[in-house]
Amino acid sequence: MLVDTHCHLDFVRFNDDRAQVIDRAAAVGVTRLIVPALDLENGPQVLALAEQYPGVYAAIGVHPNSAAGWQDGWLAELRRLAAHKKVVAIGEIGLDYYWDDTPRPVQHHALRRQLALAAELNLPTIIHNRNADADVLRLLAESSLAGHPRPGVLHSFSTNWAVAEQALAMGFYLGFTGPLTYKKADELRDVAQRAPLDRLLIETDAPFLAPHPHRGKRNEPAFVTLVAEKLAELRGLPPAEIARRTTANAVRLFNLPEAAA
Repeated sequence: MLVDTHCHLDFVRFNDDRAQVIDRAAAVGVTRLIVPALDLENGPQVLALAEQYPGVYAAIGVHPNSAAGWQDGWLAELRRLAAHKKVVAIGEIGLDYYWDDTPRPVQHHALRRQLALAAELNLPTIIHNRNADADVLRLLAESSLAGHPRPGVLHSFSTNWAVAEQALAMGFYLGFTGPLTYKKADELRDVAQRAPLDRLLIETDAPFLAPHPHRGKRNEPAFVTLVAEKLAELRGLPPAEIARRTTANAVRLFNLPEAAA
C-alpha cells in the first residue's frame, strides 16, 4: 500500500474522471490520498471529496498565492473547517517568491498565523516553498512547531541538502514528487539518498509534476508508484520496502488509520 500525501483532486482537470482516477490509484496500491486546500473557497470542496471517498483525507489552509487579501478573521473559518474529522493537516501554506502574487510581508504574516493555528490544533503542516528557502526556514524555526513531534512536511521538496538538513533538524519531513525522476535532478536525488528513511514521504502534486515517462501530461495519484520506484532505486531497497516505510511515515505524521478504509 502507498499513500499519495499531496494531490489536488478537487481541481477542474479531474472533473470528468475523478472516480476513475481514484480507482486507478487503488488498483496499483495507492489507497490513501491527502488533498490540501488552497484557500477558504475550495476548503469545503476538499472536505466534500473526503466525505465522498473513504480513502481521501483533507488539509485546510491558505496558499501563499491565495493570501493577498489575508485577514486575521479568516482564522476562525480555518479553525471551523479544520475541525472536520478527516482533516489531517493545516496546508497548503508557505511562501512563494516565484510567482510573487502576494506581497512578501503579507505572505510572512499569513504563514505565521497559520503555523500558530496548526500548533493550537495539534495538526502537522504542509509547507509550500518556492524560491524562499531562507525565509521559510526562519519562520519555521521561529514557530512553536520547531521540535514538535509532528511539525509537518516540506511538500514537493525541490532545493538542496543544506535546506533539507535544517528542516530535518526541526523535525520536518520531506515530500518527494515527480521531479525526483527527471534527468537533471541530481541535487534532488542526493537529498533523497541522504535523508533519514523515517522522514521521507512520496507525493504527486497532481495534476502537476508528472514523473517520467509521463512528464508534461496530467499527473494523477497512481503515478506516485513511479516516485516510490525511483526512491527505492536510489536507496538500494525493494520497492515494497519503500512502500512500507513511506506509508508508515505518512500514518505517523498525519495520524492516518493504520489500514486503508
